[in-house]
Amino acid sequence: MSSYVITGVSKGIGYEFVRQLSQDPNNIVIGIVRDRPATVKKISEDTTLKGRSNIYILEADVTNHDALKRAATETAGITGGSLDYLIGNAGYISHFDAYEPLGVLGNEPKKLEDDLGKLINVHVVGNIHLINSFMPLILKGQAKKVIVVSSGFGDLDLTTRFDLDLSSLYSISKAASNMAVAKFSAQYKRDGVLFLSIAPGMVEVGHYTNSTPEQIQKLSGGLGKFAEYAPNFTGPITPEVSVKMVRSVWENASLENGDSGAFLSQYGNKQWL
Repeated sequence: MSSYVITGVSKGIGYEFVRQLSQDPNNIVIGIVRDRPATVKKISEDTTLKGRSNIYILEADVTNHDALKRAATETAGITGGSLDYLIGNAGYISHFDAYEPLGVLGNEPKKLEDDLGKLINVHVVGNIHLINSFMPLILKGQAKKVIVVSSGFGDLDLTTRFDLDLSSLYSISKAASNMAVAKFSAQYKRDGVLFLSIAPGMVEVGHYTNSTPEQIQKLSGGLGKFAEYAPNFTGPITPEVSVKMVRSVWENASLENGDSGAFLSQYGNKQWL
């Protein structure tokens, strides 16, 4: 039996984590969301999930330190005081920075500041609060693994090699998150805790459904660079495929293999697509 806490499970990759991990009735799967009633309702209407008594949904915004501490206390009551896996999946996708480079975004300085602040608050500060809140439980767990869902956009070498200038604020926040994970690893490796940042690949979760034709054209320029980077790339993968790959990475990773603090793709290396 393993216990899991996953943030951001109301939809997309997070919801798929809950679906896959709760398939084993011996697992305890705890999801953290901002709107608990809506997520509980969604699960109760899901023909696959509604009968699974090993799913627990708690309410907390990852940017609210006190709410995360309460969620950790609730988790301890469910699991008996320990936790095997902590998965920081909650995220914010900026549409302000998705189609223009920093030099253009700078023409709207207040909007730039607000959007970058929100991204940093969710991806960096939020994950720091999350990890600090749940670390006492992780230290008492068996697996002792902390996973933060990252993005290939956070890779400096990929950006400079292919001149990827879109999604810049999002990329900055993910790169900062990767460093936070590495710093936690430096602190807790001696205690047997494995920290990983794992990019899930390009996953189809409907982020750009409402994009305008002009915005799609700008995105296509970036996709052209992706094709140069990965000639066999055929498009986004499903959440189901992505989550299976990410789980395989964390299951095969270990302190003994020197993986602690690493930033890896869904393939377990630096191949982002």
